[in-house]
Amino acid sequence: MRRLLSPLLAALIVGVSVFTAPAASWAYPFWAQQNYDSPREATGKIVCANCHLAKKLTQAEVPQSVLPDSVFKAVVKIPYDTSVPEIGADGSDVPLQVGAVVMLPDGFSLAPQDRWTDDIKEETEGVYFTQYSDDQPNVILVGPIPGDQHQEIVFPILSPDPASDSNIHFGKYSIHVGGNRGRGQVYPTGEKSNNTVFTAPGAGRISAIEAGDNGASVVTITAADGSEANETIPVGPQLLVAVGGEVDKLTTVFVMATVVTRTIVSLMMRWFLLFYDGDKLTRNPVA
Repeated sequence: MRRLLSPLLAALIVGVSVFTAPAASWAYPFWAQQNYDSPREATGKIVCANCHLAKKLTQAEVPQSVLPDSVFKAVVKIPYDTSVPEIGADGSDVPLQVGAVVMLPDGFSLAPQDRWTDDIKEETEGVYFTQYSDDQPNVILVGPIPGDQHQEIVFPILSPDPASDSNIHFGKYSIHVGGNRGRGQVYPTGEKSNNTVFTAPGAGRISAIEAGDNGASVVTITAADGSEANETIPVGPQLLVAVGGEVDKLTTVFVMATVVTRTIVSLMMRWFLLFYDGDKLTRNPVA
């Protein structure tokens, strides 16, 4: 029997950093792996939220209880409207990529493939799993992978065996999960990606709009005192103003040509897994 939990998310994570790279049209977990010892901050936010600034529901299913040295499935569901594309790094419409991270208790890990059932092999086809770091086999990453094919990601998990490891105890364990869909709005360098909204840096009149490098546009705003401010907009966003138009500070001057799908879980959801010996529960839970 499984328990379905829906988490509440808030906005902001890394870069996981994690999930976005300046030269690509999707996100890459290695940004987070290189800059953060853990994908989960003390506040519960996943580091990916430092670059992915929106939020959206993610769901998970896990067994209510598992036996030692057994394989079970943790299923992460990342729903979204597949008919809505996003802006790629080259300015074209592209389908969304998705990713997920599962933080297991110490001792739990990705199940070896020789213990996967035929059902698990079928459910994980096209999915590639990696550890967050060499010393954290209990933190498992997936992605980026095509979202239209993987709105539900199955993680095959192996439970530890207390009989062979005295550091493992039966009890109730806490597990955390995060899900991501789409590109981020900010790169790990702090620069905006083209998958976001751009605003005017100050009040004034649009005095010029010129072509920049790689399809970008350079917008010049002349203030009342004659000073000029330039804003470079990368390829992709749709212009909402024209030369001669007046803008206020922070006026939105560009938006995506399509719906902005900048969604990522900002709070890693948490649920509990009962780990027992099949007979009686030893009341020695591990924090």
